[in-house]
Amino acid sequence: MNHIQQKFQVAFSYNIQFTENMFHPENHLFLDFITQYGHAAFRKKILFIIDEGVAQHHPDLQEKISLYFHQQTQVQLVSPFVIIPGGEQVKNALQYFDQVLQAIDDYGIDRHSFVAAIGGGAVLDMVGYAAAVAHRGVKHIRIPTTVLSQNDSGVGVKNGINFFGKKNFLGTFAPPVAVFNDSAFLATLNDRDWRSGIAEAVKVALIKDLAFFEWLEKNALALAARDQAAMARQIFRCAELHVQHISSGDPFESGSARPLDFGHWAAHKLEYLTQFSIRHGEAVAIGIALDATYSHLKGWLTETELQRILQVLRNLGFDLYHPALAENDKDNLWRGLNEFREHLGGQLTITLLKALGKGEEVHEMDFALVKQAVDYLAQVAEISA
Repeated sequence: MNHIQQKFQVAFSYNIQFTENMFHPENHLFLDFITQYGHAAFRKKILFIIDEGVAQHHPDLQEKISLYFHQQTQVQLVSPFVIIPGGEQVKNALQYFDQVLQAIDDYGIDRHSFVAAIGGGAVLDMVGYAAAVAHRGVKHIRIPTTVLSQNDSGVGVKNGINFFGKKNFLGTFAPPVAVFNDSAFLATLNDRDWRSGIAEAVKVALIKDLAFFEWLEKNALALAARDQAAMARQIFRCAELHVQHISSGDPFESGSARPLDFGHWAAHKLEYLTQFSIRHGEAVAIGIALDATYSHLKGWLTETELQRILQVLRNLGFDLYHPALAENDKDNLWRGLNEFREHLGGQLTITLLKALGKGEEVHEMDFALVKQAVDYLAQVAEISA
């Protein structure tokens, strides 16, 4: 029988720029990118979607952006800006997704124009998904404003919203055309949000880079005390490790291996069980503690190695346990594990720790051992209380 085989490759390339006060008139980094990107013959537009919390903490931001674009003619800044809530609510309610799509349509944002999202990871996830499906893909620029989004979620290729009560059930793999990490946005974060994103640095260090974990050990207290130089170094190295991993193997996750989700299977369920009262990074810290404890009980990590991990998390200011882990004799956690299995396509792949800085993939979890790990952390929390 005759057949036609189609095969092609698409190269993706985008820069992650590190800057400060990116909309200052003398900072031309962002404007140079916009004006130089793509074909000069096309009249470009740019639509800004801004996290409501960012807009409140930076009340002059919209005026700064307007003045920044005022004197140039190559790009049309559409206004008014679209302001949407931040946090997980923006991924749970379809009205915000619809609002972004409506703005893309109303302002005539085409495939030669840009949708720039300024906000935390949840806003970037949702706006990235809207940009990816509008016109089969309009150009998306990410401007992360939290530690978590600057060192992890904002520099990657995933977008999504929550649906059917499941995290990121709807989504796409669609890289942004650029990411701009502006350190000035971090100054207004509260302590919880400042700390939260550091959990992702602990995660990637534990599975990939012993030297980075040792650096985090030495600098955990400084990071918790809002040392800006330490935070800048942490964000750069964490982002670097994430993008290196994405480009090195399976960027669109066609397989079931997801080492960058170390500590996340329990974290995702814990977020839902607490109605998102805890931050993603706080849940990840607990998930790391749980999987590290499980790795120890499995005989892979020594007691000393486990205590080093738990102490780093404590020094950063994280709790290591939440009572929701143990609810219904851990049955909710068991359902979370099965939901994670389903999300991966049926084959469970969990990254555990063979040693500090060395992740190991497993395809089964001994849930009796998971229960022991939960009880271990509960005892640790009781002793610390």
